[in-house]
Amino acid sequence: MRRAVCPGSFDPITNGHLDIIARASKLYDEIYVAVMINQSKQGLFTIEERIELIREVTAEYGNVVVESFHGLLVDFCKQRDIPAIVKGLRAVSDFDYELQMAQMNIGLSGVETLFVPTNPTYSFLSSSLVKEVAAWGGDVSHLVPPTVLGELGDRLRERGKAGD
Repeated sequence: MRRAVCPGSFDPITNGHLDIIARASKLYDEIYVAVMINQSKQGLFTIEERIELIREVTAEYGNVVVESFHGLLVDFCKQRDIPAIVKGLRAVSDFDYELQMAQMNIGLSGVETLFVPTNPTYSFLSSSLVKEVAAWGGDVSHLVPPTVLGELGDRLRERGKAGD
């Protein structure tokens, strides 16, 4: 069985993330979406909420497994017999960092990294940008799946009320 992983924080998952996951799901028998746990960062959504949202918006692919991970991605890969990491690249600036990570990962464990150019429609897109625009009342409906849009709006309203 051919497996690959698409890692990230996915706080929240965007249409750009979904584009990469969908394309990878056509190339591999099984795609793991690995939701990174970073204890030093407070996310808008909990890890469990992110996993649930990702499961919901990727259910149609039929070959996506969503799990969290803490630590080195290559250890996650080794534990699940995953030989490849699939990463989307938005711009040349992404490439510099991702190339270093890819070289480190193959050196540590032999896990290959495959770079997929992002659909130009999403070349500017990041979860941070979505959250910022949405927090200021901007329309992000074309940037995230409908389910995520609803949850994002609810969460931002909750946070706004908490800050009042």
